[in-house]
Amino acid sequence: MAMKLLTLGLALASASYAHIVGTRTNAGSSASSVLAPVQSPTVYIDTYESTVQGNRSQYISSVYNFKAIPFASAPTGAYRWRHPQHVAGWTGIRDATEFAPDCPQPGSSYYSEDCLYLNIWTPDTASLNDVQNNTETGIGVVPSATGSKLPVYVWFYGGRFGSGSSSQALYDGAGLASKGLVVVTVNYRLGALGFLAHPELSNSSASGTSGNYGLVDQQAALHWTNENIASFGGDPTRITIGGQSAGAAAVLDHLNSALADGLFEQVIAESGATYPSNPLIEGVAEGYRQLKTAETQGVAYLTSLNLSSIAAARAAAVEVFLPGADANDVTYAQTVFANNSVYAEPPLFRPVLDGYVLPATYQEMLQQGNHTIAAVLTGGNKDENGASPNPGLTVESYTSQNRYEFGSVGLADEFFQLYPAGNSNQSADTASNTFYQDQTRISVWQWANEYQAGVALNTSGNSTVQTYTYYWTHAPPGQDQGAYHMSEINYAFNNLYATDKPWQPEDYAIADRLSDYWVNFIRSGDPNGPGLPNWPANVATNPVIMEVGDSWETVEVASAEKRSFMSKWFSKWPVY
Repeated sequence: MAMKLLTLGLALASASYAHIVGTRTNAGSSASSVLAPVQSPTVYIDTYESTVQGNRSQYISSVYNFKAIPFASAPTGAYRWRHPQHVAGWTGIRDATEFAPDCPQPGSSYYSEDCLYLNIWTPDTASLNDVQNNTETGIGVVPSATGSKLPVYVWFYGGRFGSGSSSQALYDGAGLASKGLVVVTVNYRLGALGFLAHPELSNSSASGTSGNYGLVDQQAALHWTNENIASFGGDPTRITIGGQSAGAAAVLDHLNSALADGLFEQVIAESGATYPSNPLIEGVAEGYRQLKTAETQGVAYLTSLNLSSIAAARAAAVEVFLPGADANDVTYAQTVFANNSVYAEPPLFRPVLDGYVLPATYQEMLQQGNHTIAAVLTGGNKDENGASPNPGLTVESYTSQNRYEFGSVGLADEFFQLYPAGNSNQSADTASNTFYQDQTRISVWQWANEYQAGVALNTSGNSTVQTYTYYWTHAPPGQDQGAYHMSEINYAFNNLYATDKPWQPEDYAIADRLSDYWVNFIRSGDPNGPGLPNWPANVATNPVIMEVGDSWETVEVASAEKRSFMSKWFSKWPVY
């Protein structure tokens, strides 16, 4: 069949990273993998008219994996800082048993700009190649009447938009695939290569914008998944997108992006949705830049590299741009938070509010409900966003810092009534953690309240989608950072086997239960299922959140007095 252009305007181009074995399959819908599990499964990719060959997972033998499948061609040369281009097909059978290189980033010894690949894990009972042409869109395939139609989970890694890889063992998908999902992990451009905005780029773009190349990479992968996942046993009408930290911010960006409309049905955002005026939002993954600011920063950045134009930048070696992934923006320097390490400066290169990929502020999208109507599962961790097992405060430092910050907006007295320092360093640490943990729970809960109100507004109250919020409290073994940022990922992926930690029987039990919740949500938009404690949907009239990890029960978000105080606190800061 002829190559079709994706909605994003992808153009035909060739990919260079490939390992071809054997000879090309002639049939577009081979039944060999449908009949019985095999050791080296092959899948025919309709949009490429080409075949890949995977193998069994090294961890779980009942799961197939297919690695380094290209979803876009190499964004190099003239295609650096352009929307991802389509991939040409290949002759022969492409080996899909080894991961592709990381996208360029500091600290990686195996990277290439030719990095736009994805990986797939699917049960060996899935009906591979059991598909028919998609007559509705004319692009790709859908399951046949006998196809397995498994729910699909597409994962975007975190890393401050400057690091990360779909090949990390932390994201191994075999554990979830063994529970009946098709799991996809995706590479996307990072740092300056993924998020440089510049007037030249904007002026040469059909949209008049620039800067969100990493996000449109993800959207290209979602197009590919919709068009081809049925060949791997997945159901393109049951796609959930998920991510953690920067990955969570990305999936929430897709929730708000008209360019991703219709590409997924549900969202999992781990650390996680943040209320748009929580002052931490400027430094966490959900922060973004305005287009004009980002363009000005892009000009200054290229000037600092002695690059006078985009043409010169496209001709430069990729290594020139790697340090940019570690560059920070300056958002807190002239604020009361300047000397508080909790409020870390965000990366310089991060998403851009461009009016195209990101159409409006988070607050506007929440209030209007003008976003994809999707069930959402989101939450935060006990020891992140300012909380930690050992903050290292004294009564004096706690009092002076908070009197300065909260006093700047007339809330110091009320703050100390609710979060008194006590008379010891330990009590000051406890008060600090209590505040930041309350802020995390309240921020997630308030976001969910406004999201659901927007959904109701945009659907005249007829939508049945729900939002589920969680608070992760379990500290993995072998470390002293508590339930730290990222600590839930192994458990949610049900892949403790892939990470070298002194796991205990308790950890395996927690992973089994947490992943059951995740799998249920991916299947149906509701995490509840047989044998699991009830997880109620988030509602504004019931201020509770589901604790997961050390306990499995609803807990109060915070007292009414603290919720009221936090609303006042949030109202004092810029709205994103």
